[in-house]
Amino acid sequence: MGLIDIELFTTLDLVGQAPGGPDEDPEGFPFGGWQVPLLDEVTGAQIGAAYEGTDALLLGRRTYDIFAAYWPYQDGGEDHEIATLFNSVPKYVASRGRPDLSWAGSTQLGPDLAGAVREIRDRHEHVKVVGSLNLVQTLLREKLFDRLDLWVHPIVLGVGKKVFDAGAVPTNLTLLAPPVAGPTGTVYLRYGRADGIPGTGDMSAPDRGAGRDG
Repeated sequence: MGLIDIELFTTLDLVGQAPGGPDEDPEGFPFGGWQVPLLDEVTGAQIGAAYEGTDALLLGRRTYDIFAAYWPYQDGGEDHEIATLFNSVPKYVASRGRPDLSWAGSTQLGPDLAGAVREIRDRHEHVKVVGSLNLVQTLLREKLFDRLDLWVHPIVLGVGKKVFDAGAVPTNLTLLAPPVAGPTGTVYLRYGRADGIPGTGDMSAPDRGAGRDG
């Protein structure tokens, strides 16, 4: 069984909407492209390394449309390594509509999203979920993920779609590597899903901090 690896760019208040540009999600969100002024070489290298071993992409409809309009035309450009990867691996699209699947290797998932994701996990070694916030929230609720990569940026927006919405479920995570901060203050966090749900305790108890219940 392979890994489902979610990759997200978020603000300090965990807004994950439209980090790359104003056209990603233009209606009612005034901060599209909030990530761009905070990009640096450290974050760029981290993102590139995070794609190593990826053999499939799992995308929501909006992210797929953005990627399909851009990455097929970037071979030989500045981001040619990621372009080559994205253009060569299978792309699975979660959508209730009828997306244009002309990007080579693209397949639309059926209505049983949970079942389809499990089949993809069995078929591939390392499935990467990029952006696709609505899809991500479903995967988090269903616990259909194995890793969660977060780049937390040092800004607060106060508005926008958040990584964890009102339907989030109690979930334990474990830190897979020490946090790393870039020169702009962006912190890279890599978590793995752990068993059980968060436990509770009593700060006055003598064994506080000794562990967590499953």
